Amino acid sequence: MANKLYPIKFEPILKTKIWGGNKLKNMLNKNASSPNVGESWEISDVAGSPSVVENGIFKGQSIKTLLHTYQAELVGEKNYQQFGNTFPLLIKFIDAKSDLSIQLHPNDALAAKRHNSFGKTEMWYVMQADKDAKLIVGFNQPMDINTYQEHLKNKTLPEILNFDFVKTGDAYFIDGGRIHAIGAGVLVAEIQQTSDITYRIYDWDRVDDTGNPRELHTDLALEAFNFNMPEDFRINYNKEPNKTNFMASCPYFTTNYLRITETLLRANTYDSFMIYMCVEGHATITANGVSQLVAMGETVLVPASLTEITLASSHATLLEIYV
Repeated sequence: MANKLYPIKFEPILKTKIWGGNKLKNMLNKNASSPNVGESWEISDVAGSPSVVENGIFKGQSIKTLLHTYQAELVGEKNYQQFGNTFPLLIKFIDAKSDLSIQLHPNDALAAKRHNSFGKTEMWYVMQADKDAKLIVGFNQPMDINTYQEHLKNKTLPEILNFDFVKTGDAYFIDGGRIHAIGAGVLVAEIQQTSDITYRIYDWDRVDDTGNPRELHTDLALEAFNFNMPEDFRINYNKEPNKTNFMASCPYFTTNYLRITETLLRANTYDSFMIYMCVEGHATITANGVSQLVAMGETVLVPASLTEITLASSHATLLEIYV
């Protein structure tokens, strides 16, 4: 059946958020009608929000249907053995018009025990940032549970958090158990495990449309915290054109940075699907004789059985992701 497979695009799943803005529409050409769309889920197998194919002969089919039908041909033998009929990654673009809540995510063991879910390790690539925009990652000092709880109780949590000013191209790796938040004015590409579990710790005393504060998960978060993480969350990487520039790797995904100004041949030797997120310009992705244009703010999935991939562009930046 592999001869049917081709580079697949999915319909974006747009999520309205209290902190969302209009960059997904204005910068990434998403078909948003609401003024506060915060997320575009590009590839999702989260329960209740499955991606649906946008292009080619599979148009209208869900990612779950493709997985049931093509199994290892779609995701790779080792991935299918490990994850079965669940796609292991959730791929998003996020627009924070105002600050997100301060939060963290559980690791695999805790998420499995509490939620029958994967954990949520993730990474961010900053696509655009307004002047003086910041991200929160980690603490600005050695931290322990008592100090943290004291600041939480006194509503002085921001005093102990690490704020980084950011610009286009900055990248961060966020382990499960690390405190973090996307700040106002930042547009990011996010790569994460298939999980929608967030423990919200502090929400800037905001209220929703009905005047009620949003739910916090401070008790759940306590067991999820890892207060002893090294400050290794900033990703340093090269940006050499037309080469594979390694960014990050963990048990859940590997990400490379590709700045393309010509035609590149990619040999997929990883026994995994390949995902290409376009974060600048546009490129043509060809595999199995089928070409698919991908523009800034779009994402393409190349099935694992298509091991010869051509990327062509005069000017494009892609994030290349596999498991």
